[in-house]
Amino acid sequence: MDASGRLDALCSELIIGAAHFRDSRHKRSHTGAKRAHYRKKRKFELGRQAANTKLAPKRIHEVRVRGGNKKFRAMRLESGNYSWGSESISRSTRIVAVVYNASNNELVRTNTLVKGAIVQIDATPFRQWYENRYAKVLGKKRQQTATEEEKSDANKPRSKHLLAKIAGRQSAVEPALDSQFGSGRVYAIITSRPGQSGRCDGYILEGKELDFYLRKIRSKK
Repeated sequence: MDASGRLDALCSELIIGAAHFRDSRHKRSHTGAKRAHYRKKRKFELGRQAANTKLAPKRIHEVRVRGGNKKFRAMRLESGNYSWGSESISRSTRIVAVVYNASNNELVRTNTLVKGAIVQIDATPFRQWYENRYAKVLGKKRQQTATEEEKSDANKPRSKHLLAKIAGRQSAVEPALDSQFGSGRVYAIITSRPGQSGRCDGYILEGKELDFYLRKIRSKK
């Protein structure tokens, strides 16, 4: 075998050795007995390397999968669509940071985006929508100047008809969420799978779920 042949053989061995497989035939039975080998590995048992999506300017790889279908492997993402459940709206917004992950603290340190991770997102699109709809200032943390008061969506001029409509709208934002709007960032959870769909979408945390994760985040610090 010449040098190029040996190199090809070595490369094929490395590729096979690095492959991920999701079968259970190589595992022992529940009693500890080794299972008999009656067939080789199959293509449908194949697994792939984790995407480990990072918080950075968007980069998505297209992967051809079984049946000629496609998966979108997000290598880097920096924004996503997040919904505000109690107000029944969703907005595209910037992801600021990963703050908690129940499975692994290393995923928090490296800002890795996975399903179930708790992230901080930019609250500006939601605050602007709220102030425009209810004519109320949301998350007022400090005293605004006269110029800022005039520019706010809550204080822009409106017709009498529109003011009557706004008066009939009811809204109450819980204190824990309101204080987050004051800082310009709100906590949200990722519900999509960035390594499979190429998206990083989720919803804003509210109520008991928000209280639960706030306790977890404080205990980690």
